[in-house]
Amino acid sequence: MADTIYDVAIIGSGPAGYTAAIRAGQLGLKVALIESATVLGGTCLHVGCIPTKALLFNAELWDHLKHAAEYGIDNVDGRTLNWSAVQTRKTSIVDKHTKGLGFLMKKNKVTVISGYGRLTGAAKDGIHTIDLTATDGAKSEVKTKNIILATGSDAKMIFGLKPDDRILTNIEMLSVPQVPKSLIVIGAGAVGVEFSSIFRSFGTEVTLVEFLPRIMPPEDEEISKELTRVFKKRGIDINTGAKVEKIEKTETGVKVTWTSNGKSVEKEAEKVLVAVGRAGRIADVGIDKTKIELDRGFIKVGEAQETAEPGIYAIGDIVAGLPQLAHSGSMSGIVAVTKIAGRKYRSVRRDRVPACTYSEPQIGSVGLTEAQAKEKGLEIKVGKFPFAGNSKATIVGSHDGFVKIVADAKYGEILGVHIIGPQATELIAEAVAVMELEGTIDELMFTIHAHPTISEAMLDAYAAVEGMAINA
Repeated sequence: MADTIYDVAIIGSGPAGYTAAIRAGQLGLKVALIESATVLGGTCLHVGCIPTKALLFNAELWDHLKHAAEYGIDNVDGRTLNWSAVQTRKTSIVDKHTKGLGFLMKKNKVTVISGYGRLTGAAKDGIHTIDLTATDGAKSEVKTKNIILATGSDAKMIFGLKPDDRILTNIEMLSVPQVPKSLIVIGAGAVGVEFSSIFRSFGTEVTLVEFLPRIMPPEDEEISKELTRVFKKRGIDINTGAKVEKIEKTETGVKVTWTSNGKSVEKEAEKVLVAVGRAGRIADVGIDKTKIELDRGFIKVGEAQETAEPGIYAIGDIVAGLPQLAHSGSMSGIVAVTKIAGRKYRSVRRDRVPACTYSEPQIGSVGLTEAQAKEKGLEIKVGKFPFAGNSKATIVGSHDGFVKIVADAKYGEILGVHIIGPQATELIAEAVAVMELEGTIDELMFTIHAHPTISEAMLDAYAAVEGMAINA
């Protein structure tokens, strides 16, 4: 191994790392992918995006069955939830895509190296050395012209607590042996909201506790307001402006104490999910031996993901200012290896990264919120179209939510799109493409959308900016 000199060695095989490896292989680079776990795929595939969305799909089907009679499907009142089968299906999906990654590595001539990789400092004569520690403790080295750090992130915990069978992170929550009767979720970002949605669908009494004034704080304020309305209608107890003071185990579960509006509130539940964000894994990768610069625990990079240490790049969750999303990580990996290969690339733009939350209702957004646009002093026009006016939404029985467009007042360029409702996480891709091409309201009002489709709501929303939505 030490005699081989790679063009690029990637440390970490999550979406950022494996995408970078595949594209590097496609570009003709000699590439190594270093992974300390026994499987490829990282958090997203094994304990994040994929298994969570599998459970959300099960929850969606379960919710549909609650209204089966409306669809002309009788005799389903005696249905029961086979949680073991739900978990088995989730695991089979993960296993399938894990095997798929192995195939893709071979297809693209990526050398997969098992072990924990650490940086050793600057390159010598243009060659970097990575210290490799195998699972059995054996030491070796990997030689490479370039290094990409893609080490990912871990869920944060509070009060120095350790996850167990009652105080959980996303990892433990995904493998609970049975649906809890009650659950307190601390943190109302995407992770907290998605798990709240899943387990409320399956009958859990859910309490959502958020420190900031509204749930889903990064989203447009009207999105947060609508999600709050729908979640309350679903029976989720929402507490905002709530500072958690204590988490204590009891004989039968866990008690959480928080303060809100100067008042102390105590509530007990069978389990508590802590979903207060994620911290980049940079503590033990040898950064201290390099010139790499940090910003509040994240790595600072340039337009091609390059760090301050020549020949070392950083991608994914560990990058300062980059949303901790699988798809932004993947694209940052593509940018880095394209630069390494000497090809033309485009930098990742923060305002072009779509954010998706797969709760019920779904949320998809990209670009500036209305408040952000106003804070920048921009003159804007805003259009909103409710899914209540969309015929396909009626057909699929999903009327909650809306599409909101933030556009430049003078030229009509789209500055932001915010969707809450059916298929929002799919619809947002259109908005990203439109914004990448600097589309304007004048152009989009004449862009034909098929009928009847959920996507027609986009056409009506574009027209709503000029007060001319057809179906509202």
